[in-house]
Amino acid sequence: GTGMTRVSSRIWRELPPEAWISDGRQVLHFRPSRWDRWCQQLELITGERFPGQPPLLRHRRILLRTEALALWAEKRRLGWQPCSPQWSLPPREVIR
Repeated sequence: GTGMTRVSSRIWRELPPEAWISDGRQVLHFRPSRWDRWCQQLELITGERFPGQPPLLRHRRILLRTEALALWAEKRRLGWQPCSPQWSLPPREVIR
């Protein structure tokens, strides 16, 4: 109903084209891979932070913006917080 629309529009504003979110150890980095009127896709890079070491990047995949928004909303519900950039590519990668 209308509640979902309201949440979606708030989340929509909260997730800019490039965004970072973390639970303190795991980090998700959303950034545009294709962004035009007809297709809005984001690259999602999943990484992990370790004290005193560069972050380890674990996965990279492409999401539609709607999928990215749903994932962002789910992580926010679980208590994840938007955060500052945690790496500049390329860090040490084990991306498959």
